Amino acid sequence: MQANRERVGEVASPEVVEDALRWLATRSNGGPIRFLRYAIEEPASKSAAVLRSLVAPTEILFADTPELRAFAVLGLIADEIGKLGSAGDSRRRNTLMAAFRIPPVPGETTWKATLEDRFKQLKRLPGVFGDPPPSTTAPMHKAWRRAIGELAGVIAGKLVSLDEPGWRFYIDVGRAVVEVAGRRCAGWRARAASKGAQPVFMKRMIVTAVMHRKTVRRRITERDIVACEDGVDGYDVHALTGWTHEPEEIPVTALWACRLVTSPGAHPGDPVRTRLRFRRTLRRDERYSFKSEALDGELDEERCWVNVDVDHHGIDPGVCAADGEPVAGLTVQITFDEKCLPETCWWYAEQTEYERRCRPPDGDAHLLPVDDGFVRHTFVEGCHPRENYGIAFRWKSP
Repeated sequence: MQANRERVGEVASPEVVEDALRWLATRSNGGPIRFLRYAIEEPASKSAAVLRSLVAPTEILFADTPELRAFAVLGLIADEIGKLGSAGDSRRRNTLMAAFRIPPVPGETTWKATLEDRFKQLKRLPGVFGDPPPSTTAPMHKAWRRAIGELAGVIAGKLVSLDEPGWRFYIDVGRAVVEVAGRRCAGWRARAASKGAQPVFMKRMIVTAVMHRKTVRRRITERDIVACEDGVDGYDVHALTGWTHEPEEIPVTALWACRLVTSPGAHPGDPVRTRLRFRRTLRRDERYSFKSEALDGELDEERCWVNVDVDHHGIDPGVCAADGEPVAGLTVQITFDEKCLPETCWWYAEQTEYERRCRPPDGDAHLLPVDDGFVRHTFVEGCHPRENYGIAFRWKSP
């Protein structure tokens, strides 16, 4: 046990530390604290392999939880970022703050999901990257390339020299960073909903699509909502391909805490109106969870995406547990047919139908690994009313 109290003897080069920092800054599906904590909790994980140079020295805090050790690493990073540059308008400092999601966020409450989008947010800083602001993020990338090397060199030295009391100081710094960011995230507000929007706000929404060949056979949706007014007794849903046959044939099933109620469309040819009736009528701000399933009756129709149309008051920013399981916000996950895997997948947000068809370039943070056919994305940013979010895919050529 005494050996655990001594400084960790393993020395990582600045180059190795820089690789770890770059990897941490370029994650689009969660902030640094999530991946640092997971690397500590799961030493056999990919996160642990990449981040070992950062988290291994915290083994000196052998009696502390993985969360506190992760706070310590984040605190060290944030503290050293604050020392870079000679003034508050330092390009290097502001670029690193965006990269590692250190608050405050220029003119907004939360940092965007991808590094490129966070660099775009820096255009809001008056005069820092030019006056008028640049039309591209080229100045941010230039500052990033210089700053990340400087930061890695300083942190590599600290990782060797820090003792237990030194690490404990950084626990408080890291905790403060997360608390401030959390308060700002809690202040996120969706844009105004349309007059006909369903009167609910989603705290969590998980859409699971099960593919058969190139189409969606099943679509299971879990919803955790808050009523936006008194008297909310249900939620309207729509079959994926529309449905004009007899109401009893409607391809939507109530799975949990709701019952299916159908009625004919207002005019001939209109889709059947399908409502999931809750077990009780909700009052304003009352929370409720329910689950449903939709079936696709057009099994020969090729699909190019799984889309979520926000026809209500919005969805909270996404949050995942250390193991990647979604606990808030919108998550879309797809189980592809193992005999018919797509060539590539990517997530999209607030795009036109044409835009979502366009595959992002190689290396873009919107690309998702297909691997063995299980694809998931949690939308870190909140989802606004009247917008569309989802996962698109391109099939292999015959």
